[in-house]
Amino acid sequence: MKNKPSYAIDSVDHALHLATVLQQEGPMGVSEAAARLGVSRSTAHRLLQMLVYRDFAEQGPDRRYQAGPVLRPADPAGAPVALLRQAAMPHLRALVARVRETVNLQVLAGTETRFVASVECDQILRVGDRAGRALPAHQVSGGKALLAALPPAELTRRYAGTDVDLVRLRRELGLVRRRGFAVNDQLTETGLTAVGVAIPWPAGAEPAAALSVALPSARFDHDLLPTWVGALSAAATAIANDLG
Repeated sequence: MKNKPSYAIDSVDHALHLATVLQQEGPMGVSEAAARLGVSRSTAHRLLQMLVYRDFAEQGPDRRYQAGPVLRPADPAGAPVALLRQAAMPHLRALVARVRETVNLQVLAGTETRFVASVECDQILRVGDRAGRALPAHQVSGGKALLAALPPAELTRRYAGTDVDLVRLRRELGLVRRRGFAVNDQLTETGLTAVGVAIPWPAGAEPAAALSVALPSARFDHDLLPTWVGALSAAATAIANDLG
C-alpha cells in the first residue's frame, strides 16, 4: 500500500502535485493553483515560479502557467479534466460516506489510466490518495471499464506494438462489458483491490472517465460486490447528469 509518508515535506509534495496537474490537465493561473492545493496565493506563486526556474513550467502571455520542457509530452485525456473533477468531487465525498472506502476519479489517456482525484476514507487501514498517478489502463479497474467501451479497432490501435496480450485482454474486456464493472485484484499493488465502473458519456461518444472504490484486499468481500457496484453506478450517473 503506497500511503503518504509520515515525514512528507509539504512544499515538495505541493510542487510535484502542481507539475503533475500542469502536465495532465493543462494551463492554470495562480488562484486556481492555490485553490487546488489549499494554500495561499503567495505560496502558490512561489511554487510556480520555482517550477518555471527548473523548466518544469512556463508562463504564457496570458500569465497562466503550463507544463515546461522538462515534462515529457503526455497523451491527451479524452475528458475535460478540470470540469470533470469539479463536477465529481461532491459525489466522490458522498460515495466515500456510503461505502467507507477510498474512491478515485480516473481518465483514459492512450494506454494509461490517470488518477485525477481521490477522496480517502477515515478507516485506519485504507488506500491512500492516488491523485496524479498514472498506471497501465489494462490493469486498473477504472481503466479496464473504459477500455471495454472502445471499438475493437481502437483497442487494437492503442495496443499495437506493445507487449500486452491483446487476445487475452479482449476476452477479459468482454467479461467487463457483460458485468458492467471491472476488478483490479492486486494487479497494480500487492494488498490492494479495486472495483471500477465507467461514467456514462453522451450517446455515441466513448466513455472517457471512470470511478473506482479501492480497499485493502483483506477487506474485499465478493458478497459486497453488488453494493459497491450499485453505489459506484449511482455516483457515475449523477456525475454524468451534472455534466449535462
